Amino acid sequence: MTLSETGTTVCPPARLAVRRLTLTDFRCYSRLRLDTDSRPVVLTGANGAGKTNVLEALSFLTPGRGLRRATLGEIVRHGTEAGAPWGVAALLDGSQGPVEIGTGRESGSERRSVRIDGQPAKAQDLAALASALWLTPAMDRLFIEGAAGRRRFLDRLTFGQESGHAAQATAYEHAMRERSRLLKAAGQGDRRPDPAWLGALEDAMARHGAAMAAARVRAVARLDQACAEGLGPFPAARLALVGEVEDWAAAGAPEEVEDRLRAALRAARSRDEAAGATTFGPHRSDLSVRHAAKDLPAGQCSTGEQKAVLVSMVLAQARVRTALSGLAPLLLLDEVVAHLDATRRAALFDALAELSAQSWMTGTDEVLFDGFGDRAQFFRVAEARVVKNGEDTDEYR
Repeated sequence: MTLSETGTTVCPPARLAVRRLTLTDFRCYSRLRLDTDSRPVVLTGANGAGKTNVLEALSFLTPGRGLRRATLGEIVRHGTEAGAPWGVAALLDGSQGPVEIGTGRESGSERRSVRIDGQPAKAQDLAALASALWLTPAMDRLFIEGAAGRRRFLDRLTFGQESGHAAQATAYEHAMRERSRLLKAAGQGDRRPDPAWLGALEDAMARHGAAMAAARVRAVARLDQACAEGLGPFPAARLALVGEVEDWAAAGAPEEVEDRLRAALRAARSRDEAAGATTFGPHRSDLSVRHAAKDLPAGQCSTGEQKAVLVSMVLAQARVRTALSGLAPLLLLDEVVAHLDATRRAALFDALAELSAQSWMTGTDEVLFDGFGDRAQFFRVAEARVVKNGEDTDEYR
């Protein structure tokens, strides 16, 4: 038994594993059933074979829009009619024992449905059963592209540590959109907005924005400490928030942060009206990541080093989440070894084999995963068909 930062007792993490995965009219799969044990899973095959679609399906075992942030209509198998249903079902072994999860879209619906052990549930209820972290090739440019991608990454990491963060962010964005709509209408010559309504929206933005900033500060502090330790040949990283509201949150009481943000929003009304957007707030913050040993921004490192830093951060986040909740996250790693040398591949396989949750990896070349040996289970993917190595049958079609 260990103690969390709040002093509460956290039990040793339970082993989390997907023992059966079934897809129906999901992306390229008309139907797929995949049975696994608790070891890491390796899916290999050519580009476009359907490997990433399996990882995306697994990401829907948790709250949210999945690793591609797709709409429900984008997920249904190509060639099916508009509004057609799709489904993901899984038998999950976790802290509460075996549990059946089903999710997807029912015919004609625009809402995601969820069932837990056959009973209707909300997507947020999945958070108590499973969590997931993922890396995709699209994230390889995280350090060199704009702040928006890093902000989404930051908020996903924060939500993994602070369960209320997503609700605060959603409420903040809703109030911000309404405020922007009122100011934009005024800028186009329409009637001036009701000052009381504008003030209420700014009050909501101040409350929720201050909570967002405080959660980010706590999450990045924990993750920075974990990243500073590094992992064998994976570089230690140093993380910092770049944002005035987060600076206030790190230094002051929540009420002071709310007051300062409320005043800043009120002072920016004319500027925001002219810009047609909210020009100040936590929605404009950024995450700074540095390669600790070289003392360089991660974006100035080589492609291989950037990938190594990113892997190091995800593994550190897995350790933090496990320590806080006692529930280790599933790791969904798409083309994760593409830019790693042999030493780092071996270190990654060792780390994944020791985690208290299952990891799922994809790659085009099976040889690159040889370092796993029998510590992992291997499947071949081709033309929306998945076959376990050594079993050339139709069982997994």
